[in-house]
Amino acid sequence: MASRLIDEDPALAHEHALAASRRAGRIAIVRETLGITAYATEDFALALRELRTYRRISGKDDQIALMVDSERGIGRADRALETGRAIDRSALETPVRVALAIAMSGARLDQGDLELALGELEIPELDPDRAFEWSPALFAARAAVLEDLGRTEESEFWSHRAQVAAEALGIDEGGDEEIFIEDSLIEGEFLDEEASELADDVESDEADVSQGEAAEDTHADDASKEEPASDEDAVSDEEPVVVEEPTVEDEVRELLGEDETDDETDETTPEA
Repeated sequence: MASRLIDEDPALAHEHALAASRRAGRIAIVRETLGITAYATEDFALALRELRTYRRISGKDDQIALMVDSERGIGRADRALETGRAIDRSALETPVRVALAIAMSGARLDQGDLELALGELEIPELDPDRAFEWSPALFAARAAVLEDLGRTEESEFWSHRAQVAAEALGIDEGGDEEIFIEDSLIEGEFLDEEASELADDVESDEADVSQGEAAEDTHADDASKEEPASDEDAVSDEEPVVVEEPTVEDEVRELLGEDETDDETDETTPEA
C-alpha cells in the first residue's frame, strides 16, 4: 500500500509504513519502506535511522544514495561524503551508482566546491546521446552545476538533453532498455526488412515445392512408360520351348514296331 501511495500521497504512505513497522519491525523491506517514506516526507533523521537498520538486516547498499542525501538533509555534508566514500561503487548496480554520484555532487555543492561537484558527475553513464532510466536526473544535475559555475551554454545543452531523455523514456515502456536519441534507427525499417526476408523465404520454399512436385510427376511418367517394356522383358526372360528332333534310334524303333505289328497281323490271319 505504501509503495502505491508514495508518489500520490507521501504522508499517507508514511502512515501505512509506520503501522507495518509496528507489526513487523524485523523484516528488512518494512524498514526500507519506512525509511523511504520518511525521506519523502523530509523526516531525514528517521529516514537515516531506518535505512541504516535496513542495511544492517539485509546487508545491501542499494539505498546508499538516500542515506547520503539524508545526511545532507540533517545538515551534515561531511558525514554525507564519508558515507558515500565508504562504499565500493564498482559493486553497486548502475542505477544505484548514478544516484550516489548525484547525491555526492549535492554534498559538494553544500560545501561550496563547485568544480568538485561537477567532477562527481563525470561517470561513464554520462552520455548525452543515450537515455536510460537514470539519464534525466543525471543530465539535469550536471546542468544545475554548470549553471552555478556560470557556464550557461553548456548548462542549456545538458538541460535540453535531460528533457529529450525524459520524453524518450516516457514513450518507451522497456524500463532500462537503451534508447538512441540521435541517429536512431526506425523500427519500421527493421520490420520492412524482416517482411522482405520472410517473403523471399516463402517464395523460395514454394519454388522448392514446385520443383519437387514436377520431379515426382516426371518420375511417375517415366515409370508408366517403362511398365510395358518390363512385361516384354519378363516374357523374353522365359526359357524358349525347344522341340526335340527324333533320333536315329527312335526312328529305328518306330520301323521295327511297325514290322512287328505287320507280322502279328499275318499270323492271326487264317489260311484260305
